[in-house]
Amino acid sequence: MKNYIIASILMLLAGSAAAEGIRFFEGTWNEALEAAKKEDKLIFVDAYAVWCGPCKRMAKEVFPDDKAGEFYNRHFINMQIDMERGMGLAFGKQYPVSAFPTLFFIDASGKVVHKVMGAQSVEAFISIGKKAISMDDKSQDYAAEYEQGNREPALVLNYLRALNKTGKSSLKIANDYLRSQPDLSTDFNLNFILEAATEADSRIFEWLIEYRSQIARVASEDEVNQRILDACRATAQKAIEFQSEDLVKEAIAKVKKHYPQRLTAFELQTWMAFYEATNNAANYAKTAKSYAKREAYDDARELQSLVTVLVKRFDNDKNAMSLAEDLAKRAAAVSEVSVYYLIYADVLQRNGKQAQAIEAARKAMSLARAEGDTAVRAAERFIQKLEG
Repeated sequence: MKNYIIASILMLLAGSAAAEGIRFFEGTWNEALEAAKKEDKLIFVDAYAVWCGPCKRMAKEVFPDDKAGEFYNRHFINMQIDMERGMGLAFGKQYPVSAFPTLFFIDASGKVVHKVMGAQSVEAFISIGKKAISMDDKSQDYAAEYEQGNREPALVLNYLRALNKTGKSSLKIANDYLRSQPDLSTDFNLNFILEAATEADSRIFEWLIEYRSQIARVASEDEVNQRILDACRATAQKAIEFQSEDLVKEAIAKVKKHYPQRLTAFELQTWMAFYEATNNAANYAKTAKSYAKREAYDDARELQSLVTVLVKRFDNDKNAMSLAEDLAKRAAAVSEVSVYYLIYADVLQRNGKQAQAIEAARKAMSLARAEGDTAVRAAERFIQKLEG
């Protein structure tokens, strides 16, 4: 029952707290196509109707989610189109829909790459986006020319971008090209290095740092910083996959040296991910406590994320569960939203504090009455299971 309770609560969280979520493009359809071409992205379109219940649910629970926002803002030009008025009337003639919502993924030429009907959870929505990117994989087209001997710089750069876009390794292609260049400081090659520096534990990353000021001139300092951070994240992910503490330390050291403004969060998040992957409850709890204090003390959503890991991964560890209780209590106090009090109540019950759990659940009910029927029903179901 306990796992059911926490899973049910977490389903409510997407719409319960502020998050950046998805940023939707506000221009015309033609402007969106131009942006997609310029940025080499697909356009994601939420084709909805104002009366549609599932559409409203996605707008409330999925689009505001921080994970959905991080993924979709990075990979897509995002649009919401009301199919029964304005732009939607013309859009619907070219892209007809038979159900709401319909989720389109359209390339810069206007071709539908992928289409899905119906509301989705956050996890399913992100998976659909990943599938759309994989279906837009142009790397095989460039690979054919490349294997036939075409080494034109523009072709190699497009091949590189296509590989990076779909998450395929591009290091060999990039290294072969850059080692053939007598002058890495041309504008084209500087842009190439920026695109190619996908991992911090690579020679290309060292070139990114060596030519940093020149690359910032032809691109921007923000783009260079983002590439540094992304490359260090990729190396950290590799470290976690292979459970290599040395590689974790290398990724952190490079952020410290080259993007120190992001060091604290990056270091703590990376170690937490490493300790979670290696099932190290003591070190995870210690690091999570530091992260909560330094980076997430007033952020209920971030605190709840830590609680989720502690409960799901380390529920047999007394110290970890004590920390989960403290963080859940803080998240509830910060948010004053019913769902966070339900999470706090769940952790209290797991820790054998039944009376306090019921008290927290009743506090959730008092808040839920001002939040609407959905929140009230969730609190009622929780209390019934808690007291049953």
